[in-house]
Amino acid sequence: MPSRKKTTMFASAFFTCLCSFVMICVALATQRWMHSELRFSQSNSSVTVSLTYGLFSGTCEQFVDAGLHVPEKTFQVADNLGNTNAKRTITAIIVILVLSLLSSLLSSGFTCTNAVSNPYQTFLGPIGVYTWNSLCGIFILITMILFPVNVQGNGLSRELAHGCFSLLQTQIKSSHTYGYSYWIMLLIILLNIASIIIIYFYDHARYSKKKEQERPIENATKDVILF
Repeated sequence: MPSRKKTTMFASAFFTCLCSFVMICVALATQRWMHSELRFSQSNSSVTVSLTYGLFSGTCEQFVDAGLHVPEKTFQVADNLGNTNAKRTITAIIVILVLSLLSSLLSSGFTCTNAVSNPYQTFLGPIGVYTWNSLCGIFILITMILFPVNVQGNGLSRELAHGCFSLLQTQIKSSHTYGYSYWIMLLIILLNIASIIIIYFYDHARYSKKKEQERPIENATKDVILF
């Protein structure tokens, strides 16, 4: 059976890993990644399209300067993009988030195993926790980079707007606001760092204690040689 200190430390790390897993699920499920407002010129007026979307679905509505308003409607992101760079990047983001979800799940399993037992294999201990938490953090960081690149570089919001309203003409300006589903990524990275720090402190304390226990034996050996 593991010591009380080990159980406490790994249980704390398990809690942070579990929270990370839940946050990734929330990010995948919600559609508050981006809110965009795009203005398009028309023959006699201008049109503003308001979009709120996530990785799978979103809502869009249209406002015309003349006072007309097209009611809000729901759309599927994949259906509005077609075979474009924006769609391929969105697909890559989803795949990377699924990989981070698996990494977080494995990290939760490793920390739970260490909280209730002493696994024989070295990789099932702190090394495994470091590995899976690091991978999860790297995947999340890549996601945080790819999504803005997709919005700004590939014109994700513009393509979604054209998918909702096909008669739009020249874009005049646009504004983008990242929603809580995107900023959750920062919390996930912090949770992964917290898990690594907790296990590092336990591993460092265990190593220091082991060294202290070896010193009396080393000193005794020297005394016997001198005698």
